[in-house]
Amino acid sequence: MAWRWPILMVLCLWHGLLAAEPQPPDEQTLLQLYGNEELLSIATGSRQPLAKAPAVTTLITAEDIKAIGATDLDEVLETVPGLHVARDPAGYNPNYTIRGIYSSYNPQVLFLINGIPITNFLFGNRNEVWGGMPVQAIARIEVIRGPGSAVYGADAFAGVINIVTKTKDDIRGTQVGGRVGSFATHDGWALHGGRYGGFDVAAMVEYHQTAGPRPTVEADAQTFYDQLFGTHASLAPGPVNLQRDNLDLRLDLARGGWRFRGGLQHRRDIGTGAGVAQALDPQGRFGSDRWNADLTYHSTDLAEDWDLTAQVSYFDTSQTVQRNVLLYPPGAFGGAFPQGMIGNPEVFERQLRANLSGFYTGFDQHLLRVGLGFNYFTVYRIRELKNYTLVPNEPPLPLGALVDVSDTRAAFLTPGNRKDYFFFVQDEWKFAPDWELTLGLRYDYYSDFGDTTNPRLALVWETRQDLTTKLLYGRAFRAPSLAEMRNRNNPVAIGNPALKPETIDTVELAFDYRPTDRLRLGLNLFQYWWNDQIRFTFVPDLKGDTLAASNTGKQTGHGLELEADWRLADEFRVTGNYSWQNSTDETTHHDPGYAPRDKVYLRTDWEFLPDWHFTPQVDWVMNRRRPLGDHRPPIPDYAWVDLTLRRKRLHDHFELAFSIRNLFDVDAREPSPAGIPTALIPYDLPLAGRSFYGEIRIDF
Repeated sequence: MAWRWPILMVLCLWHGLLAAEPQPPDEQTLLQLYGNEELLSIATGSRQPLAKAPAVTTLITAEDIKAIGATDLDEVLETVPGLHVARDPAGYNPNYTIRGIYSSYNPQVLFLINGIPITNFLFGNRNEVWGGMPVQAIARIEVIRGPGSAVYGADAFAGVINIVTKTKDDIRGTQVGGRVGSFATHDGWALHGGRYGGFDVAAMVEYHQTAGPRPTVEADAQTFYDQLFGTHASLAPGPVNLQRDNLDLRLDLARGGWRFRGGLQHRRDIGTGAGVAQALDPQGRFGSDRWNADLTYHSTDLAEDWDLTAQVSYFDTSQTVQRNVLLYPPGAFGGAFPQGMIGNPEVFERQLRANLSGFYTGFDQHLLRVGLGFNYFTVYRIRELKNYTLVPNEPPLPLGALVDVSDTRAAFLTPGNRKDYFFFVQDEWKFAPDWELTLGLRYDYYSDFGDTTNPRLALVWETRQDLTTKLLYGRAFRAPSLAEMRNRNNPVAIGNPALKPETIDTVELAFDYRPTDRLRLGLNLFQYWWNDQIRFTFVPDLKGDTLAASNTGKQTGHGLELEADWRLADEFRVTGNYSWQNSTDETTHHDPGYAPRDKVYLRTDWEFLPDWHFTPQVDWVMNRRRPLGDHRPPIPDYAWVDLTLRRKRLHDHFELAFSIRNLFDVDAREPSPAGIPTALIPYDLPLAGRSFYGEIRIDF
């Protein structure tokens, strides 16, 4: 039975914890156990060893990213225990599903770049025109699995992903590189780090262009409507549209206690995936420019016993249409749309943030952190062109030509803004030898839905010299998005200005066991209660088939994560993890669907000759259920195997690598959304087949 797997693995690991004799570590062992590469700040704001951080965390370094030959952030995050990268039909945007918590726009995961959110106000996601994220400028990735609102506020719900970009010390000179591969993929990058005029300078540029994989969608939403109208307009079977053209720029300047960082994620010719309306669209193209800038001042000298940080940041993001987006193809709805049903939504958004925080060390055995701040979000412009209008309970009606409805009541949304004032306090208290208690509380007041208070408690016990035990509790919230509160002129789903935030309470028990300097084992157990889930449901005082957003959902879940990192020899290392979760939609008493119940990841790093590195890895995704009412066959499991061969220090300055993705060319698929009366893409979302990549790097 499936339940025996996790129980058996827990018992085996627990037996090992009890049976092993503790070995006193020497200084070199401690450096290996808690060296700089395992220090992270995402859990509390202060840098701590991974094992002692009062949260369940994962740290991925630039060396890890390079070892697996990753070309995009999603390939890296798939290695994190308890995290699976699912796909949405529109643009094939990533859905970072953590511990069984899945929703269409994935607003329950907070995404940070250098500790600053880039979550969009419109949908609560990372932008509908995401287009991926390259990895050459990344120094490390810090991930929290579990709540983080006591530190980060809104949307640190199921987890937090923090991308830390490289500084001058990470680059040390000049690096250039390039990659070519399947699907007409061409990548290039250049990084430079140095000191000029008293400033530490790091500059990074990355370029990515691809036609994208073209797996076949056998049937789509238009296939369903063809059956209703007796037409043959659908473009299915046909390939998904995953082409893209990306340019990423980053700049890091530091001097004394000051640091300025700026970045641009420039996206052009972004394909529509399986279609915005789940109908294939080979012609639609989106674009986006995401600008970010922040200025930080850090000082330990302004006041006695105080370590102070002040920061202001700016984020500007857009969604634009470069080529008409086909919601449905030519001939749709009985031939009413000979040119296709076209909808071109454009959105422009800004965010401003300011905060002041400090650590106070004047109390014996206490590290006190306090902070306050202000966030401002605005969708300041909406532009919409379309050739249709919607009438309740009727098929779309053609307008004959593209009409600009931006400043009319026919627009899908009106501009809006939100203000957030917050205060937080946190105490790290070493109340006894080998015991530390972290208490935290954050209060947020929002201008559009009111206030919310989120506590945390973390008890960390250094049980033995080789074993750390953690008992954790946290509450987190997810703020309603602008679309959920103000969506209008949509007879299918409208917003609700009376929404409350979603909340989650999570309890975790975690063990970090390091019997030798070459072996680390981890076990994490969790239980969560997700309340006030925002869903679109029928409202009694509305007529027709209109759905409105409301706080009607509730979900519970529990599970475990096992982790292992074993360096068998200087030249051979094995890492892996196993995750199991069991979630229940409490309104239907059924599995909520989509997320894998079981997931296994295994990787080996083998230096079989001097400077020759071979890294195979396998990602096994299992046991994904359908939600209640979705009567399609079960989603097939898949095991995805990658290989990377790397030659380092070739003539001192060169490095070569060759990678194969999906070695066995498995037909891997991510679940498509259920629908009423049927799923619009019935055979799920196909992933890329076997692909090949070669790269070269040069260090000066």
